[in-house]
Parts: sequence; structure tokens; C-alpha cells
Amino acid sequence: MEIAGSVVVVTGASSGIGRATALALLQRGATVVGVARDAGALSELAGRGLVPAPADVTDFAAVEGVVRETTERFGRVDAWVNCAGVIQFGAFLDVPLDDVRRVLDVDLMGYVHGCRAVLPGMVERDHGVIVNVASILGIVALPYGAAYSMAKFAIRALAVSLRQELRTSGVRGVRVGTVLPAAIDTPIWRDAANHSGARPRLAAPTYSPERVARTILNQIRRPRREVVAGGMLGRLLLLQHKVWPESAERLFAAEVGRYVLVRGGGPVDDPGNLYDPPDRPRRVHDGWNGLRRERARRLAAGLGLAAAVGAAVGLARR
Repeated sequence: MEIAGSVVVVTGASSGIGRATALALLQRGATVVGVARDAGALSELAGRGLVPAPADVTDFAAVEGVVRETTERFGRVDAWVNCAGVIQFGAFLDVPLDDVRRVLDVDLMGYVHGCRAVLPGMVERDHGVIVNVASILGIVALPYGAAYSMAKFAIRALAVSLRQELRTSGVRGVRVGTVLPAAIDTPIWRDAANHSGARPRLAAPTYSPERVARTILNQIRRPRREVVAGGMLGRLLLLQHKVWPESAERLFAAEVGRYVLVRGGGPVDDPGNLYDPPDRPRRVHDGWNGLRRERARRLAAGLGLAAAVGAAVGLARR
């Protein structure tokens, strides 16, 4: 699918990966409909070409309304990016059950609603792409974040089931792909619900939301089953988990305890943005230096390549 001229709906478009994706699509000539609860944040992006569609993805009727209005205005939906998400931190026995349900409603049922609302039109036209943004935490689960990982595991299963159903139904023009981001510098950590008594932080290596956005755009152009968006460390963790899962889980739990949840000084009863949008400015990054580290890694890789080429030329002249 060509990005330029396509009609794409992005949920969670007010901040983080969703916002970065919406902006990347706009830069490449797509018509972008942005979905989020925060109407004010969407209106900020309207000046850059975004079509605001304020809606809560937990409300299926509202999501259906987005599909209906988009189709009436632009004639179709070429691609749908499910990216709305919230997260909470806390021990499984300490987190209120209502908060667990809310995370699953947003992070999983929000994706189900998007797929249910947009698929009938795509199937009828035999044309379209759905991209579900899951996480590598949907393969190696996050301790003290069970609801988030449960949703991300289920999102992967949703995509697999849909691909099988579409294939057996003879629908060849509709594709479903999944993106698995690693540790990404977005405000989701700042806005998290928290019952842990610790202050969550994003441990290195961190990556920029723009990197994930590029992966999402590639999925729209040429969908693949699952694609990791992040560096080598995340891929190595997934490989270790595939070969030796017990070791990977033990290592990851230790890393979370040492670097991610810093004990002391954190809230024990903070609903974060589970039920209402945060009252802070919405943005792509959150100051974890994902973009700066991306540039440093690219510079280091370029210097390393230049040094290797120089050494090879030197050896060839001897």
C-alpha cells in the first residue's frame, strides 16, 4: 500500500507512539484521522493536518462512529493503527480489580473494538491493513505490570486469529500485522497508574517513538506477521526467552527490580490516566533521551563502519 493518498486511522494519537505515527503519516501525504480521549490534544494537531476524532476506544459505539464518519467523508479506511494504551504498576495482589479491568478494556478491548468496527468495510472492499501495536512485554511479561502484559499477549493472539480467519475465508486483500516495541521514550510511564510505592523509570537502552512509527509505516506498506521495533538488546531478550525462558524471565525480573521500579517515594494509590486524560501537556517524548540515544547509536554505527572501511582499504593497499 502506498502511504501518500491513503486514509489511515490512528488510535492513541494524542501522545507517544500514536502521535509520532500520525505525524509521520501526515509528512508522507496520508489523510490521518486521529482518535483519543483528549480532544484538546487532537485539536493541537489539527493545524498540522490531522482530522480529529475524539473518542474513547473502550466505547464500541464511539469507535463505530469514527469508522462511519471517516468512510462518509473520505470514502474508505485504508489502514487502521491500534495504538491506544495505558499501563499500571503494582503487585498483582495490591492492584484494585477495577483498575485491572480498565487496563484490559483500553489495551485489549480497545483493539478488539477497532478491528470489529473497521474490518467489515475492509472485507467488503477486499482491501486494507490493520496494524496492532503490542510490545515485547507481550512475549516476556512485565513483573508488577500483569494487566499490561496480559493485554499485549492477547493482542498478538488477536492478530493471529484474524489472519487465519481471513485466509480461510478467502479474503486476500486485508492484512493484519503486529509491532512489538522495546523500551520507548514516551509519556506512558509518566502517566501510569501506580500502586507500587516505587517510581517507575525507563531503563536503558531506550528508543525513540519515531523509530516505532517508521516500523508501523513499513507494516502498512508491506505487512508482516510480527516485527520488533527497537535495538538488538530487545531481540536478544526474545531470543533468550525462546531458547531458555526461565533464565530470561529471571534476568528480566532482576532488571525491573534494579532499574525500573525504584523503591521509595512513589505513590501507592494513583489511578494515573486510566479513567481520565492527564492534565499535563501531550507530547511524543518524555525526556528519557530516546531520540538522543538513537542519534548517538547511529553516529557510533557510522563511525564504526567508516573505521572498518578505512581498515579494509588500508589492508588492500599493502
